[in-house]
Amino acid sequence: MAERAAEAAPDASARSGGLAACLFAAALASPQRTALRDSGDRVAWCGRPAITWTYAAAAEIVGRLARGIGTWRLPAGSRIGLWFSGGAESALAHLAVEAAGHLPCPMPAVWDSGQLSAGIAAAGFVAVLTEGRRGPRRPAEELARAAMGHFGLRYLAAFGPGVPDGVISLDAMALERGIVEPAASRGLVTFAGGDPGRPIFRTAAALTAAIDAHLDALPVTGDERILTLLPAHDLRGLVTGLGAALSAGAGLETVIPFDEAGFRAAVMRPVPTRLVVPALIESALSALTLPWTVRTLDVVHRVPAGLTPGAPDSAGPQRIDSLVFDEDAVLTRPGGRDLAATLAHPERAPLPRALLALARGADGRVAYRGPACAAAPLARGAVPEPDGQAWRSSGYRPVLSDGIVTGVEPA
Repeated sequence: MAERAAEAAPDASARSGGLAACLFAAALASPQRTALRDSGDRVAWCGRPAITWTYAAAAEIVGRLARGIGTWRLPAGSRIGLWFSGGAESALAHLAVEAAGHLPCPMPAVWDSGQLSAGIAAAGFVAVLTEGRRGPRRPAEELARAAMGHFGLRYLAAFGPGVPDGVISLDAMALERGIVEPAASRGLVTFAGGDPGRPIFRTAAALTAAIDAHLDALPVTGDERILTLLPAHDLRGLVTGLGAALSAGAGLETVIPFDEAGFRAAVMRPVPTRLVVPALIESALSALTLPWTVRTLDVVHRVPAGLTPGAPDSAGPQRIDSLVFDEDAVLTRPGGRDLAATLAHPERAPLPRALLALARGADGRVAYRGPACAAAPLARGAVPEPDGQAWRSSGYRPVLSDGIVTGVEPA
């Protein structure tokens, strides 16, 4: 079993090509292994049933979508927005844009029409992919109205139902025969703090390094699934979810939007599981008895944050803590105690320093450098060249109480 799981993981050459390249490599090695799965009442949420995608099926659909996007004849490296609530369709759209040779630019699903318009303008999108229904909202219709104010926005596309006139059906595109091999990733764009006016660019190598730094503390194997409550519209969701799963050849299952019944059903599925949850629901989660199949619990914090190091809990799954510095860096350590100690004394921590190095300045601020945190603001013009070797201040410092880090606050 362990040998088959190891064979499912994409090799270094595939991983250097980006997430879509990882998908295609795993599809060749283990075509029937589960890649993507949705949980919860999807019909009520978006009018579509939950689908389980094998690596082979996912690669086929991504290849077809990439071929369809290629017919738009956009310049290579064009910026294409992704406005999804999360789940398998969000992942397929992200991978298709990357495979077509463009920059995937995920946007938070909670944006209103004004924020959507601001994000389109700030990042200079030439196309946006979305969904027809999202609970009570109709994103494709909202996008069509927003597009009237952006002459540079040339293509709108959405998964149905509820795709209005003037918006390309991604469902129809996925049915067309013919696929393309994935182009090497050109990177991606996310939005700092969910602010539509602050698009951030990172290269494919920087994203790979961030995923590797995360997996250094949380090794995942191909026989496991990552069950996540975080959408992949920012660095934290991409690194801890889609990126980690594809890099290991593992499965990714999402419970988005969160509903208790859907989560309970998903977590009880008899599959070796790495559970990823936002710190916001940690207290509620403590009231549940997790099954033995949950091997690790990854609690994801976003700065500023309070931390409760506590003592190791031998009764539950292994605890992992990830601290996210906006769209700059993800620091993952084996438990709250280790995370607190790393923030207090980063020079002593056994970090993968070739990927992500930490230090504290005289003013107490945390600084970092390395390819895992190489990111830079994106302007309307040329794509920037982030410098991963220069030290950058996070703007945050640890909160100490009796020598123990209990949180991270703005400096």
